[in-house]
Amino acid sequence: QPHNLAGVEAAMAAFPDALQVACFDTAFHRSHPKVNDVFALPREYYDKGVRRYGFHGLSYDYISGELKRLAPLVHDGRVIVAHLGNGASMCGMIGGHSIASTMGFTALDGLPMGTRTGQIDPGVIFYLVQQEGKSIDEVRQLFYSKSGLLGLSGLSNDMRTLEAAGTVEANEAIDYFVFRIRRELGGLAAALGGLDALVFCGGIGENSRLIRERVCEGMGWIGLELDRERNARNDTLISTEMSRARILVVPTNEELVIARAGKRLLESAA
Repeated sequence: QPHNLAGVEAAMAAFPDALQVACFDTAFHRSHPKVNDVFALPREYYDKGVRRYGFHGLSYDYISGELKRLAPLVHDGRVIVAHLGNGASMCGMIGGHSIASTMGFTALDGLPMGTRTGQIDPGVIFYLVQQEGKSIDEVRQLFYSKSGLLGLSGLSNDMRTLEAAGTVEANEAIDYFVFRIRRELGGLAAALGGLDALVFCGGIGENSRLIRERVCEGMGWIGLELDRERNARNDTLISTEMSRARILVVPTNEELVIARAGKRLLESAA
């Protein structure tokens, strides 16, 4: 937040009469039930703000609105949205409201990302500091900028590059990415009490036919049956007619959510 606040303060100095609008990526997840909001720490830390905030809320807000427009019955049901890109997370919704998400206190948790670790045993931090002699700043740099797909592959954080590379390391990075998505998919479906639809969005989710196919492979037990021809065409609906849960590809638009919020505030201030 210090970087964002620095921009706010600079704009206040340069344009003192301008209305500023802040759109928080965490706001969409404030409907989390407490069980999906709390860590198993002494209660005083929750009161101090140490909790699961969740991120990519602007994207999930947009997808929720698009589902309400395109498929209102799906919107009202149990939906898992997979926002897969250089930053990656998943969110379980009921009736368009966030119930659980894979990111937590920071945007490091959950799925592996382009350069971020995703879920990791906190004991690794103790090991790196105590045994490897790394500083906290070095660990932060490692977790945020040198890990994820880049770290696993030793090649790139770009899924297109990894899919084309065909090296053992690139394939292992893809395998791990898919494994974690599938693992979170099952956990979120349990949190929702079932699944009515899976939605892919984000740069990878919207464009990688391979990742979508591998995520959905063998997922009939959860009601997902992918239509490979529809998936290859990048159709909006990529599940078969017999699939109990729908599988959709819906391009996200976080910037439009921000623009709409600004427009609403400008109209209310007029």
